[in-house]
Amino acid sequence: MSAPVEQPAPLDPLDRRIVELLAAYGRLSFTDLGRETGLSTSAVHQRVKRLEQRSVITGYGARIDHGRMGQGLTAFVAVRPIDPSQPDDSPDRLAPLPEITSCFSVAGDFSYLLQVRVASPLALEDLLARIRAAANVSTHTTVVLSTPYEDRATGSMTHRSPA
Repeated sequence: MSAPVEQPAPLDPLDRRIVELLAAYGRLSFTDLGRETGLSTSAVHQRVKRLEQRSVITGYGARIDHGRMGQGLTAFVAVRPIDPSQPDDSPDRLAPLPEITSCFSVAGDFSYLLQVRVASPLALEDLLARIRAAANVSTHTTVVLSTPYEDRATGSMTHRSPA
């Protein structure tokens, strides 16, 4: 029998609100976070630092328009090992391919679901060949036609400061 997985301590409502606001508006100042949560700037700073130390907040980044970056085609590629008796090292074998933006271990008929971003259908075809060769997998691909929303943040602000 395996050891139970340790569950992280739940977030209190103020910490949850801070996380939601930072997910939606990552460049908010501690002053603005304080205004939105009713906390002092120093209290917000302490809470954010604690959330970072607990790895609730794992980093900060920009939202990118992938089309303007020359990666206008998004697809999801499900992969399954050709030989299931071989080691399950597909994520390691695929990590060097920069077009793969996310890799999810999934239940079901496939082992992993990859989100990929490329410039064109021809670039996708090339990438699929490289995925198959690198990891010795079969693939099933779904091309994204449009993205009504992505990486939705759950926070909303009473007022939005300029970004």
